[in-house]
Amino acid sequence: MAMTRLPLLTLLFLAACSGPDQLVMQPTVSVTERRATSFESLEVTEVSLPSYAAGDEIPVSDGGVLVVSDLFWADDPTRAVTLALARNLKEITGARVAPEPWPFDGFASGRVDVRVEEFLVQGGALRLSGQYFVADLEERGRNHAHLFDLSVPLADLSPAAAAQGRAQMIAELAREIAREAL
Repeated sequence: MAMTRLPLLTLLFLAACSGPDQLVMQPTVSVTERRATSFESLEVTEVSLPSYAAGDEIPVSDGGVLVVSDLFWADDPTRAVTLALARNLKEITGARVAPEPWPFDGFASGRVDVRVEEFLVQGGALRLSGQYFVADLEERGRNHAHLFDLSVPLADLSPAAAAQGRAQMIAELAREIAREAL
């Protein structure tokens, strides 16, 4: 019985000796570009991220192989990306924009649905690619589907630079959606 407790006690001791988790916050990036939209209101569905980008751990690319680092996002990545996209679309269009579920009475006049295929660092830049859909919930023929492939250079490979790059990338995606589909 004492022999089975020794490995458990050793594991508990090692866990107690490890340092605290490092949490990385995504900064808020405001956009100054303004674009008119034919939608009075927009609901942003939860952004679909690849599993490696949706986890709490910040993945680090090591020669094409994703390795989990000892750094963690301070907020759930899916939630953070969805909220940032909704905020950026609101700033750009001036429309009433909110993430799902729609928090207002009635219904939104449009819905934005983003599905990300790749969200990773390649050659000193952050790359985001996938597809987005804009659904006209008032059935006025304003439905759109577009592919996107965006890249933002990173100042360095630090966690702060990755967080800043992610925030800038979401702002750039909002600009593209507003320009091409709203």
